[in-house]
Amino acid sequence: MGQTRTFICITCEFKGSDFIQAVHDLGHQVYLVTAEKTRENSWPTDAITEIYYMPEPDGRLWSIQDLILGTAHLFRKHKIDRIISLDDYDVSKAALLREEFRIDGMGQTTARHFFDKLAMRMVAKEAGIRIPGFTSLFNDEAIHAFFQESEGPWLVKPRMDAGALGIRKLHSEDDFWKWAEAAGDKRHKYLVEEFKPGDILHVDTLSKDYKVLFSRSSEYLDPPFEIAHGGGIFQSHTLPAGGKDDATLNKLNKEVLKAFGLKDGASHSEFIRCHADGEFYFLETSARVGGAHLADMVLAATGVNLWSEWAKIELACMDNSHYKTPRAKKENAGIIVSLSHQQTIDYGQFEDPEVWWTLPKEYHIGLIFQHPKRERILELLKIYAKRVKDEFHAAVPLKE
Repeated sequence: MGQTRTFICITCEFKGSDFIQAVHDLGHQVYLVTAEKTRENSWPTDAITEIYYMPEPDGRLWSIQDLILGTAHLFRKHKIDRIISLDDYDVSKAALLREEFRIDGMGQTTARHFFDKLAMRMVAKEAGIRIPGFTSLFNDEAIHAFFQESEGPWLVKPRMDAGALGIRKLHSEDDFWKWAEAAGDKRHKYLVEEFKPGDILHVDTLSKDYKVLFSRSSEYLDPPFEIAHGGGIFQSHTLPAGGKDDATLNKLNKEVLKAFGLKDGASHSEFIRCHADGEFYFLETSARVGGAHLADMVLAATGVNLWSEWAKIELACMDNSHYKTPRAKKENAGIIVSLSHQQTIDYGQFEDPEVWWTLPKEYHIGLIFQHPKRERILELLKIYAKRVKDEFHAAVPLKE
């Protein structure tokens, strides 16, 4: 057996248990730094050496100085080999700690490409990757010029928030200036881009030494923006492996990850297939496993666990050893998730043999379906979407 490695895993959400378990099962140890709000979640405690809980009202805006000081105390007694962020909101925290303690891995400049939406667009534009028109919100004259030269409607987006949080649709330049007045000194923390109606597709990958070793593309049935703002039902399904869209997305995604500088690990990228011109536009990417249980959908379709394989990649990088991606199946899978007005769901009532996974979370309902044929997956999603809407669905207004 080789050298025992020590990981610090950081996450403000309850996720990444399979990563932690894989590190432990391979003979290494994990210290977990997470939010106080996750204290009651079912972390794999047998696989964790110690858990540290960070107190903050919303679980995300931690005291960076406290985080640095706590990490410094860990370093006094332990040789830390890797610092891993398990959630989008923690990519910047992990990068800062790597810089502070000179740990191998993605530093702050490259990490910015994976959590700052303005940095993403600037790097993509420089690399010649097709993106919607956009502008930073630093200079009034540049903003006015953008609105004069671009076509609305537009979206104002927070640079640092994940997914559809905080996005507002604008129909005129006047709408923007009214918004900007309300935003005040926080204006620079946002960007504005052209709204390109279309289908939203995503690509989930594993990379090592700047090479994509595993990739599976999928499509949301409704754009996450519409779900977040309209209180809809979240659905996605895998695209046929090796099909035309799959090949196009994989090629585009490789270009994105190369331009952004992802060396090792997992990534989740999103693209728009524009209704107006049929072209694919880059939307955003990340240096982590996709959220909303999409990793479970990928597992159902391929047999590849993105979390545990990511852990193996990190260990292979440290030991300079060969990593081989497991052979992926070419099944099809789909996921449906919704808030529920029922506290717990009796999943025994769903008897379709294609039901592969169910979500054990209070006031939520979620299922993943697996089948060789994509048409059957789409049929099941249509049937279950109606049933979920009629019998279980609940919606909570999105906070500004």
